[in-house]
Amino acid sequence: MQNTSWIPLFPEQASTFAWQVDALYFYLIFVSVAFSIPIIAAIFFFSMKYRAKEKYATPDEIHGSMVLETVWSIIPFVISMTIFLGGAIIYFQQYTPPDDAMEIYVVGKQWMWKVQHETGQREINELHVPVGRKIKLTMTTEDVLHDFSIPAFRTKADVVPGRYTYMWFEATKPGKYHLYCAEYCGLNHSGMGGWVYVMEQRDFDNWLSGNVSGQTPVEAGKDLFQNKLGCASCHAGGAGQRGAKLEGIFNTDVKLVGGQTVKADDQYLRNSILNPASQVVEGYQPIMPTFKGQVTEEQLNSLVAYIKSLSPGAAAPAAGAPTTAPAMSANTNSAAANKTAPTKPAANSNK
Repeated sequence: MQNTSWIPLFPEQASTFAWQVDALYFYLIFVSVAFSIPIIAAIFFFSMKYRAKEKYATPDEIHGSMVLETVWSIIPFVISMTIFLGGAIIYFQQYTPPDDAMEIYVVGKQWMWKVQHETGQREINELHVPVGRKIKLTMTTEDVLHDFSIPAFRTKADVVPGRYTYMWFEATKPGKYHLYCAEYCGLNHSGMGGWVYVMEQRDFDNWLSGNVSGQTPVEAGKDLFQNKLGCASCHAGGAGQRGAKLEGIFNTDVKLVGGQTVKADDQYLRNSILNPASQVVEGYQPIMPTFKGQVTEEQLNSLVAYIKSLSPGAAAPAAGAPTTAPAMSANTNSAAANKTAPTKPAANSNK
C-alpha cells in the first residue's frame, strides 16, 4: 500500500496494466501541454504585434498556405489516432477476462460490497486475492447502480441492476489497496468503500483455510436447484422432463422459438430464471414460472454457477465491456431455473 507524506500525482501501480494506463495519461498530459503553451504564447504575441495602431488603417492582404494547412491537419490527425488506438487497446485488454482467471462473485448493495469466493468464503467490503494470479469479478447489484473501482489497479466497472458486468486484474505486488464505489449511489455513497488485500499465494491459501467457507456457490446452487426451488422436477432429465436440457448448455448456441439463436452465457441463464417467457427454447412450451422476487442476487449467482458446472468442458464466457452482454432468457421452462452463484437459501415455489 502506498504510504507517502506527499500527495502523489497517480496512485501506486499494483496491476499488470497500471503502467499502460499511466503511460496513456502522461501522453495525454504531454500533448495538452505541448499544444496549450505555444497557442497561449501565440495569442499574446499576435495580440501585441498586430494590435490596431491606426483607426482606419488598411491591413495587408494575407494569402493561404497549402503546406501550412496540410501540416496542421495531418499532425493533429496522427496524434488523435494514437490516442484512440492506445485507449482502445487498453480498454479491450482490461475488459476481456482471460479464460484461466479465478472467478469471484461481487454483489453491490447500499452501502456495502458483498464478496464470495469459488470456495465459499464470504467477505464484506474486503477482497483477498493472491499476487500474480488473474482474478475475474462477476458483479451485479441488489438495488441501484454502483461502480467497483480499485485505483491502484487502474480499473473500474459499473455494477448494473438486472445484469452481470465483469472486471479482471492481476495484482503485481502484495499490499493493502483502497476499494471504492465510484458512482453516486445514495446518502451513504462516500462510506461504500473497503480494501483489497493482495497476498503471497501461500498466505492466501492459509487465509482460505482459516476462514469458514460453508457452501461453495456450486453447492448452494445445487441445493436450490434440487431441493428448495424444485427446478429438478422439470430439468432433471428422464422421460418426464418438461424443461430444456441443462447438461452441456453453457456457452453453446441455443435455438429459440421463432428461429432466433442465442449464446447460453451467464446473462442468458440469469434472464432465463427471472424472465423465462421472454426467450423460449425451441421444442418446449412457455410453462416455466418466473423466479423474480423469489431469489436474491446471491442465490442467482449460485444457480448460474451450478448450471455452468453441468458443462465442465465449456470455456468461460468472454465478457466484453463494462456493461455486459445482452439480456437473454433462454428457454421456455427449462434453462431458466438452473445455474447458481453465491450461497444463500433460496426462495419458494418451483416449476
